Amino acid sequence: MDHPIATRLPPWLRRRLTQGGQALLLAVLSVSANIVLLVLSVLSLAFTVLGAGLFAFPAVTAAVRELANHNRRVAGAWTGREIPVPYRPEPAQPTVWRRYRWVVTDPATWRDLLWLLLSIPVGLVLGLLPLVLLVYGLEGLLGVPVLLWALDVWYGYGAIWPADTLGKALLALPQGALILFFGGVTGELLHRMHGGFTRGLLAPTPSAALHQRVRQLTETRSQTVDAQAAELRRIERDLHDGAQARLVALSMSIGLAEELMSRDPEAAQRLMAEAREASGQALGELRDLVRGIHPPVLAERGLAGALAALALKLPLPVEVDAELPGRPLAPVESAVYFVAAELLANVAKHSAARSAWLRLRYGDGRLVLVVGDDGVGGADPAGGTGLRGIERRLAAFDGTMFVASPPGGPTTVTMELPCELSSPKTSPSSGTG
Repeated sequence: MDHPIATRLPPWLRRRLTQGGQALLLAVLSVSANIVLLVLSVLSLAFTVLGAGLFAFPAVTAAVRELANHNRRVAGAWTGREIPVPYRPEPAQPTVWRRYRWVVTDPATWRDLLWLLLSIPVGLVLGLLPLVLLVYGLEGLLGVPVLLWALDVWYGYGAIWPADTLGKALLALPQGALILFFGGVTGELLHRMHGGFTRGLLAPTPSAALHQRVRQLTETRSQTVDAQAAELRRIERDLHDGAQARLVALSMSIGLAEELMSRDPEAAQRLMAEAREASGQALGELRDLVRGIHPPVLAERGLAGALAALALKLPLPVEVDAELPGRPLAPVESAVYFVAAELLANVAKHSAARSAWLRLRYGDGRLVLVVGDDGVGGADPAGGTGLRGIERRLAAFDGTMFVASPPGGPTTVTMELPCELSSPKTSPSSGTG
């Protein structure tokens, strides 16, 4: 339950205070952890000549990387751009020496140590300043200096020190309003500056990004080949167990009906009726199979219309806002459609949400799909909710996925796929409910 005083504050101020508190807590915890880990890193390196550092430095580096990864996630949420992890892959069957060499020769290790050192002053200042400006501004605006003057407490505020007269104390009111306004305006900027500072030190260098790109493309190619083989096996199995079996039975029924035509016309007629029913079932299964490969609604209504039709099938209201200046290639359309279907199915099954939303935009050569809900949150790609499968599907098109799902919600899944659009066509926004 919100505090009664907090409920009287404007929404933008409550949001800024919440963000400032989070930044302050992160700054204090991070700075204290940074100091400890920096000292341990230096000591473990110094003990390398004695042999103890071969064990200690990789262990301390693992803790540094956990802290750095946490700051990458926070900075990515502040700036709206995920910060990739730059570390080289761990060697297979690592011995003590291999693990030590892997850590020491990775340039990201030394960038992490530089970040530990520089973020002690920078992180503390950028973490403290947003909240300090807001609290100090509220102090003056609420008339605390006037109250302290009335209690005969030696005090000053802003540019007035000491506030030994009522006039000087009253000057705290406009100063507090100005400081509060400045803190509110610059709060987001300071958060982005903090995120930009973290990105500048913890993001992969161009060389590391190139190595990661090559490794990612190699893994993506392997995953795509495996996925295509699995899809072909699925289609073959569905044809063999479904439509093919019904067509064989249909052929046998028609052959038997031909034999009975002259001897028992009534039995032949019953067999022909069964054959007609079997042919309808086989046709339905073939249609379902084709729909699973490329839904006809995509060809008929385009991606925006197909997503709106998909949202109508859910048991909860889904707001759809889709605008495209053209049409992507059919494989991209199909991938985005099935990704949206999987995510909306997850919303209906796991989120306990009352409503959901879907946004589709195109810009700078990238198709961006955002699916969100107001459910319980806690979605984890490693939790078996199909998010790993979505990542593999997107990887085939060089796409990426970013999941923001804190406990208690809301959940937002953002996907980006590089692609080109065909003929210009704008799909209007729509909503379902």
